Amino acid sequence: MKLVIQIPCYNEEKTLPLTACDLPASIPGVDVIETLVVDDGSSDQTVAVARDLNISHIICLRQHVGLARAFQAGLEAALLAGADIIVNTDADNQYCGVDVARLVEPILAGRADIVVGDRGVATLDHFSPVKRLLQRFGSWVVQLASGFAVPDATSGFRAFHRDAALRMTVLSEYSYTLETLIQAGAHRLTIEYVPVRVNPKTRESRLIGSLPEFIVKSLLTIVRVYATYRPLRVFLAIGSFFLAGGMALGLRFLYFYLTSAEAAGHVQSLILAAILIILGVQVALIGLIADLVGVNRRMIEEALYRMRKMELDAIQLHSPARADALEAANNESASVKSPAPKA
Repeated sequence: MKLVIQIPCYNEEKTLPLTACDLPASIPGVDVIETLVVDDGSSDQTVAVARDLNISHIICLRQHVGLARAFQAGLEAALLAGADIIVNTDADNQYCGVDVARLVEPILAGRADIVVGDRGVATLDHFSPVKRLLQRFGSWVVQLASGFAVPDATSGFRAFHRDAALRMTVLSEYSYTLETLIQAGAHRLTIEYVPVRVNPKTRESRLIGSLPEFIVKSLLTIVRVYATYRPLRVFLAIGSFFLAGGMALGLRFLYFYLTSAEAAGHVQSLILAAILIILGVQVALIGLIADLVGVNRRMIEEALYRMRKMELDAIQLHSPARADALEAANNESASVKSPAPKA
């Protein structure tokens, strides 16, 4: 059983040593533990520091592409490196490294496909009351979208079984945390939350520039991903809103037509009712078409999963070629560098 711990980094020369040194050297049930740093176009000495720390694999993205794409690049590189389990942690040393063992235990026991570290956001001292409330609200929204209990939706400390990682395709350019949970729900993967500890804050979050920006981007991500995987529900809900409005206005006109001699004065309501009903029907039909398109998308996702699995199985059979495959897969968007062995 091989575990790869990936660390997306962007200008983390100061905090990367703290994060890497806090990671466990051995875990019961795991034969090999390797580390993987994804450098997201850093302008400081992050890559040099990673080499000095003897990181097993270093992925250097040519430019800054954001956390979501860096995370996806790390998943693909970890799979090519032969990982059976992939753990993602933040480079700012937010999470307690020894709790990696807690994350992988449900996967080793066969209880979960994905395990997420629950920070207990409602009790974190360095979170303001407003931020705690927003974190809990966001988790509730993701819970509705994904279909399972979500105590900590934005936690980046999480573990993926190999098959679960193969099914993840992050398309967001903002963050992977919300999208992967909704995808997991759509794929009916088993998710477990385990309590984890956090270290004292080393710096302010770069992902949350301001609370309004964070709220807007998170909600847009949730709506977009949910609409991708549940289009019929989304469009039927919107269409039902228009239909309900149209029916209400139509009944209003009918009431005045039957009870008042001045029904002609309410023709505007009848026209608006007709427009709303037509819009509702059209939106519902769009939802039906989107749902049919979604069937093709699910077939493509299944084909992509099988293709990825076959590629990785072939690489496993020819382990000497694994490094070449890892470099070739990232050649267009990243360069892959391995640290020189220390004397």
